[in-house]
Amino acid sequence: MPNKFYTGKGDKGDTGFFGTAERHPKSSMRVECLGAVDELGSWVGLCRAKLVTEERPPSGGLSSVTKSKILEEVQQNLFIIQGEFGGADVHLNEKHLAKLEEDIADISKRLPEITSFVLPGASELGAILDITRTIARRVERRVVAYAKDTQLMGAVQGRAREFTLAYLNRLSSLLYVLARHEAAKRGTQEKTPTYE
Repeated sequence: MPNKFYTGKGDKGDTGFFGTAERHPKSSMRVECLGAVDELGSWVGLCRAKLVTEERPPSGGLSSVTKSKILEEVQQNLFIIQGEFGGADVHLNEKHLAKLEEDIADISKRLPEITSFVLPGASELGAILDITRTIARRVERRVVAYAKDTQLMGAVQGRAREFTLAYLNRLSSLLYVLARHEAAKRGTQEKTPTYE
């Protein structure tokens, strides 16, 4: 018998979580956070796909294989966050955050000094990384709102923990330096806002 890929249980606009028989409205902030993290993971996947299909061997800096591994690790960690919100007993910890910070530092040291905002779009991959960065910021805002509005940080099922919030905060920085690295690797001078 083939898989149907649906259960029909959510046809009335509610859903369930791990470890409970309770149903919750799909309009709840918890479900919104789950969906936002899922969306972010898909955009990170698009960045990975563009790395594989678009990138040429660099004259300096990180290889596409290294960047793809970094982004795949991000996707794995986003699934941990989804599990956390879904009520599973999985959580990010300090090692996840430390690795992300190491990756940011490693990429940053390969960049020229950045003294201004830049206009996204110097390359397709750079633009997609910048879009993904803005989605990461939106996800962070939603998760913070959920955590603050309900004061749900801590050891309660389906709640954002300390390292989750910190990880999401750093993730946009990783995507930012990856976008700038893409421009630097290509020798592209990114345009800056004129404010005119």
